[in-house]
Order: sequence, then C-alpha cells, then structure tokens
Amino acid sequence: MAHIALDLAHAYKPNPRHDEDYALLPLKMTFDDGGAYALLGPSGCGKTTLLNIVSGLVKPSQGTVKFNGQEVTGQTPQQRNIAQVFQFPVIYDTMTVAENLAFPLRNRGVGADKIKRRVGQIAEMLELSGQLGMRAAGLAADAKQKISLGRGLVREDVSAVLFDEPLTVIDPHLKWQLRRKLKQIHHELKLTLIYVTHDQIEALTFADQVVVMTRGRAVQMGTASELFERPQHTFVGNFIGSPGMNFLAARCAAAGIEVAGRTVAAPDAALRSLGNFTLGVRPEYVQLAAANERGAVPATVTQVQDIGTYWLLSARIGTDAQNAVIRARLSPEARIPHTGDPVWLSIVGPHTCYYANDVLIQPAQQGAQA
Repeated sequence: MAHIALDLAHAYKPNPRHDEDYALLPLKMTFDDGGAYALLGPSGCGKTTLLNIVSGLVKPSQGTVKFNGQEVTGQTPQQRNIAQVFQFPVIYDTMTVAENLAFPLRNRGVGADKIKRRVGQIAEMLELSGQLGMRAAGLAADAKQKISLGRGLVREDVSAVLFDEPLTVIDPHLKWQLRRKLKQIHHELKLTLIYVTHDQIEALTFADQVVVMTRGRAVQMGTASELFERPQHTFVGNFIGSPGMNFLAARCAAAGIEVAGRTVAAPDAALRSLGNFTLGVRPEYVQLAAANERGAVPATVTQVQDIGTYWLLSARIGTDAQNAVIRARLSPEARIPHTGDPVWLSIVGPHTCYYANDVLIQPAQQGAQA
C-alpha cells in the first residue's frame, strides 16, 4: 500500500494558456496509506484523468506523482503496482470465476496454497463462493463486474486499488449491497482505495474522504459531514444534498443583512464589511418560523411536494422587482402550509454559510474584515 502525493496539472493540448485549456488545473493532494477516497463530480470534471494519472495510464503535463515519497511520475501501472477496475468488466470469459480471480496472483508467481486461500477469501467477501467453478461467459453482467472487483482486490501487495465508476453495469437494487461490501472489504483488508463516481450516494457511503471536482478543479476534500455542513465552495453546496443548498444574493445593511429586498437580523459574523456576498442555507435547516422571528423572512408558498419521508416546500421571498426562491425540507409531522399561503421561514442560524466569489468566508476572514 502507498501514501500518494500529487503536485501537478494536466492539459491534453500543448502550451495551455487559459484555465479552459486544462483537463486538471494545478492541484496539491495526498491520499493516505490505507484510506478510502472518492473522486466525485459531473462528467468532464477531470476525475477520470486524475485517476489515470495516479495509475500511470496518463503522465501529467506538469508536476509530479509520488508514492511513499518516491517520484513515480514516469512509471507504468505495473511499476507502480496498481490494480484498476474499470467501468465495464475486464475478465476472461473462457476461464472460470476461480481462474479469473487467481490470474493476477499466478502472473506474479504466488504459490498455489496462498492463491487458493486468497481467492476463497475474496470470493466469500463478494458472495461468489458458489460460482467459483462456473465459466465467466455464462454469467450476468453484474456477476462479471463482481469478478472484476475481485481481480482488483485479490493482490495483497498492491500499492492502491483504483475504481473508475465500477457499478455502472450493476442493477440498481444490487448497488447498495456492493457499496456495503466494498466498505466492509476496505475495513478488513486496509487497502488504499480511490473510487471515481458522479453519484454522490456512492461517494458518501463508500469513502472516508470525498474529493469534489468541477471543471478540472478539486474544490474540496472532506468527510460527508464536512461537505454537507460547511461546503467550501458554492458548487459543493449545490452538488451535495437532495435538493442542494439554497443560495441567496445578500448584502450588509445597517440592521443586519439584506436578502431579496428584506432586511434580516443576523449573527455578528454576517455583519462585517463584506459588501455583496451570497448566503447559503441547506433546505434541511430552513424551518417554518413565527412572524418577525429573528433570522426569518416572509415568503409565499409556491409548491408543496410529498416525498414520503419529508415534505419539500418551495417558496418565494422578496418583492416583485427583487425576489428569490427558497426550498425547505419539512418533517411529515410539521404543519404543512398550502400553495399560496403566506409563511415565515428561518434562513439565518448556526448552519448558515456565507460566500464571497463562490468561496466560503471563514470566521477568521470575517473577523479580519471588521
């Protein structure tokens, strides 16, 4: 296993001059030995490029890749001792399940007894024990992908195992089982795992640390709680959560902050000399409030949806000339208003975030601007 350190940028075209010329903008990042990581973002954000640079399939146009302090920038995946699992199954159809799982070990001259033990261990973890003697050609796509996962996990001496959207071909009702299995396997085997996905549920349930990416930039690395509670960038707030964070244009006012033409009493941290900024609050923290309650604004309900485990309320705040839509996730036990009803909604509280130029304003920064 390896501690991986990246200090690099990558462009597929020569002589890049602008940000849009880069597949990966300059970044510094480390993956700890034995950690479980996810690279999360929409298609085209650079996550697969980053994964292929770690594996050695792509050499960065600038910078270095280091494994355990040793530079490996020019080394192949074989030299780096990397295992990689791709989006679609990569197996030998003419071999049995057991032979497929054993293949990476036989290639490295591992003894027969050790191969048998290791193949049995991985097959049990992936619930393939009953299929070890079957030809891979006769199996369904999801079973074939489980074999691919097993081939990536079977080597004990591997530096890291890299997954490039490995659950794409898996039936939706089986995905949660495999995510749980991968998490269990990580805890048991202590391998360094890096997992690429565009699915936030996959990323947040699998990884200890999630790297959120957009347009070639890694905008935040953090735990599921950190990404949800304190998004460092408005993209993270919007991308993580269902629905994403509410964002409201705001500015300082004499009596607090002004949002959509309404003045809202706010904590001292929001009253610094920020000028114009953006207020962010998750729908989970927007609650029905009493009239004129501190941190609340009047609104008109525009839609109410029954999601089953919660109600999703949409409302419009502000005047006709300056207005905004805000969403709230309300518990089924709450008093649910109807479309067109006037309500008061709390938008300022301990979970409210403030952003300047899309970046979270930290408390120290806010104090410095006083």
